[in-house]
Amino acid sequence: MDAELRDRFITLWQNYFPGTELPITFEFRNESCTAKKVPPPEGWRCLICQMGRARNGTPITMDARSVTCRGGLMYTGYFNQRPPDFRYFLSCGKPGGVEGERYKQTPEIVDAWEKKIPFFSSQGKDLVLTRWDQLTEVDMPDGVIFFARPEVMSGLFTLANFDQGDPNGVICPMGAGCSSIIYYPWLEQQKEDPKVVLGMFDPSARPCVPLDVITMAFPMKKFEKVIGYIEESFLITKSWDTVKKKIERSAALYKKD
Repeated sequence: MDAELRDRFITLWQNYFPGTELPITFEFRNESCTAKKVPPPEGWRCLICQMGRARNGTPITMDARSVTCRGGLMYTGYFNQRPPDFRYFLSCGKPGGVEGERYKQTPEIVDAWEKKIPFFSSQGKDLVLTRWDQLTEVDMPDGVIFFARPEVMSGLFTLANFDQGDPNGVICPMGAGCSSIIYYPWLEQQKEDPKVVLGMFDPSARPCVPLDVITMAFPMKKFEKVIGYIEESFLITKSWDTVKKKIERSAALYKKD
């Protein structure tokens, strides 16, 4: 990671989004990492719940053993097989022991949805999560994840669309919380013109996320462009000055929560 780019964004962020938390980055890495390895949790634990330390400034690294959720394993590329009755689990359930989450109306809709979910493999790699200000020269992020409230999201959303003729510079695909911050951003990073991913609307992941907070994940190649045009964007206008005051009030309230 280029230190100049890292430090430039920190300065810009503090100026235009005062008092708000920095994003974290994710990277699939082949080499060993000095970041603390997340040990296998006892029983089931949502991947989102394990990200708190990274958001608080302690880099962490994960592998297949660190993730116990089947969805988390799939959306991080460590496993590619759904449970046998997944089509019922995600929809209406099945008599005899499968309780449905009711996120899809019917098992057939689940089948159709799954056909649009390509698998990627991260076997043999570690998933490294690092807060932006903790990045070093050895870090090469695949994506940048913001956890934020609506006023901050309005700025990020508009920045994501600033250089786009396409009105859909931000996408919001349905999926588990981890799919919106790891899986889809990683897929977009592989494209020539990647889109930004709005997410964390999964009710199963919401217990691991602070009140009123959602996510926006930028593929790294897109985020580098965003840093380059921040100071020619709407963020330098009087309109944004008004929003900044709301962001400061929100940040102050957030710290009291």
